Amino acid sequence: MKKVVSETEGIPEQLIIDSIVSAVSEQRLPAGTKLGEQMLSEIFHCNRANVRRALSTLATMHVVQLRPNKGAFISTPSPKEANDVFEARRTIEKILAANVIKNVDSKDIADLRETITAEAQARSQGDKPAELRLSRKFHMDLAVIADNQVLEKFLSELTLRTTLIIGLYNKSGSSDCAEDEHSRIVQAIEDRDEDQLIHLIDSHLSHLEASLDFERSVEPFATLAEHLKS
Repeated sequence: MKKVVSETEGIPEQLIIDSIVSAVSEQRLPAGTKLGEQMLSEIFHCNRANVRRALSTLATMHVVQLRPNKGAFISTPSPKEANDVFEARRTIEKILAANVIKNVDSKDIADLRETITAEAQARSQGDKPAELRLSRKFHMDLAVIADNQVLEKFLSELTLRTTLIIGLYNKSGSSDCAEDEHSRIVQAIEDRDEDQLIHLIDSHLSHLEASLDFERSVEPFATLAEHLKS
């Protein structure tokens, strides 16, 4: 999360929202991290009213939990919520499949393959934040191609919640999105094989869900200040 040097560079609330969403998507702010209003107001050079509005918006996105008399925390999904998120993702992404096949063009295919290559490179270099960001980008790019903005918005929230779930319950904390799984999805799109695409999406998300260990002991959470140290 980068410090903001001037409030005039943008609407403070949106800067806070975008920065926290980016940090969550890369697991730089793990589940359970406390988001202190005073510290955020100092980081973003804005007043606490701006911070409260941003945190309220993040709460509607299920990225933040607002706990009475305790403050705001990065959401900590329960095992039940984790299962619900994956069920919702399977439903939405399989619905989007038909539109992806209908709308995709050669540039889209090339861009998807480029993302897969970059994701594999990040994985080989042990760059977990980049790997997670690119894995999420792959799925969101499919939603953009499908051109259903309502489902795209839902999927954006669900993929963020998936990142929190993986950080909590996956032993490696990585996306576990195998390069060949994404590659096979792109091949099915290029072949205009809707049945195969739906099957691969279902298998891919089921694989991610199966990698979760709900009995895993979770390490104590660091403070916001520790996550923001340069």
